[in-house]
Order: sequence, then C-alpha cells, then structure tokens
Amino acid sequence: MANDVSTSERSRRLPAGRRAALLEHLSSKGQLTVGEIAEQFSVSIDTIRRDLDQLDAEGLLIRTHGGAVSVASVPRSDRGLDVRLRMQTAEKEAIAQLAAGLVVDGSVLMLNGGTTTLAVARALRDHRQLTVATNNLRIPAEVPVKALRDLYVFGGSVRTVGQTTTGPVSFQLTPGGEQLAVQADLAIIAVGAVSTTGYSTSNLGDAAMMAEMMAHASKVAILADSSKFGRRLFAQIAELGRADWFVTDAPPPADLAAALASAEVEVLTP
Repeated sequence: MANDVSTSERSRRLPAGRRAALLEHLSSKGQLTVGEIAEQFSVSIDTIRRDLDQLDAEGLLIRTHGGAVSVASVPRSDRGLDVRLRMQTAEKEAIAQLAAGLVVDGSVLMLNGGTTTLAVARALRDHRQLTVATNNLRIPAEVPVKALRDLYVFGGSVRTVGQTTTGPVSFQLTPGGEQLAVQADLAIIAVGAVSTTGYSTSNLGDAAMMAEMMAHASKVAILADSSKFGRRLFAQIAELGRADWFVTDAPPPADLAAALASAEVEVLTP
C-alpha cells in the first residue's frame, strides 16, 4: 500500500500528472485561486501559474486574474465574449482559415457576432477591396485595414454580453428615410448549435439578425466547431439546406453528415 501511495504521489508531482489532478480538483470545486492550488499540490505559485497558462491555452480551463475557473462550471449562456475568446481557439482558427478561403477579393461580406467570426476577420489579411457589413462590435478593430474597401456596422440595440447589435439588416439611405436593403455576395454566420433539424442559437434577436443576413446574401457559409454538433438551442435560425457550406473543425457524426448531404450542403473541414 505504501508503494502504491508513493507512486501516486510521484505521478502527481510530475507536470502531466499534476495538471491532470489539478483539472480534476478544479472540476470538483468550480473555481480556485493560484494560492489554493499551490497549497493543494505543494508546489510554488510560479509553477501553478505556468500550469494554468498551459491548460488555458489548451482550452481545458478558463484562466482568471489570480486563479482559474472550470469550463464546466460556466453555463454557455453566461459566457461573455472575453471568456469565449479563450475557448476552442485552435478549432476556431482552423475554421476561420477555411472560411476565408471562400472569400473573393472585391466582394461584399456579412459577418455576424461571435468569436469565430472575429477569427475570420483576422484571417482576411491577404484579401483586398472587401466591403464588410457586420453586427459584431469587435470586428472594426480586428479586420485588417488593407483588406477593406468599406466597413459598415448595423445599428440597433446592443447586447453587451456578446458585444453585438440586434436590429433590421437595412440602411436608411434616401432623403425620405426609405429603407434600401443591403445585398451581400457571401454571409459568414457562426451559430451556437447544429443538429439534423437545423442551425440554432440561444437568443431570439440574434437568430433574427442571422436569418436576415442569410436572406440578403447570394451564398451562405455556416460556421460551428465540433462542440456544437448534435445540440439544439432555443432560437431556430434556419434549416440545414439554407447554407451552401458548413465549415467546421472535424467531420460531423454520421446522422448529421447524412442530413447535410441530403440538404446539399458542402462540408468543409481542415
């Protein structure tokens, strides 16, 4: 028994073993400070900070000022943009590169809110003469200036959690105030969930904005990482066939893949 205990203890002191034990401990507590973790594992605070930075980079926990939060302890509906920016980062970057490959220089794009579309905006660095219209309040600071011809942000009420606007996809351009609808070559829409019944999100206002963007675009690319497969959220955006492309980081499960194929949606994966 003593040998078993000492072997277990040694494995916990090794970086990989300690990090695995750290994740288990964090999962049971929900949230811990650096000091609490260092005391638990009898290592220095600097060592724990390096562990937390590494685990955060891998998307296994959420690094906070002075500690960490378990990913499982934060409901998806409560995850603000700054938290979501640090989740599934590698997957989002892979999706963004694929989505950017669909963009033609000189075209008009619509991008909705979310961290995946922020990654797409950054991935447009090699494009030129693009007109971008968005409800994502972070995109003006992220999209490369050299890629732009024009940039528009849709007005409406502001959702501070997601840093987006919700409202009609149109501009009042005439002196009389008549609304002239915009038209895009491609709408790139990141969604919260995808299942055999279609694409969905958690907020009705966001769903209406996404649906309108899709309605005003000649082509539609839907983006979702594999953590969103097989899920259904409160607000339905559209049926699967409304998209021309479904861009993701891994092959969908068999039932979803079959439904996408039946709807004539092309699936793009790295």
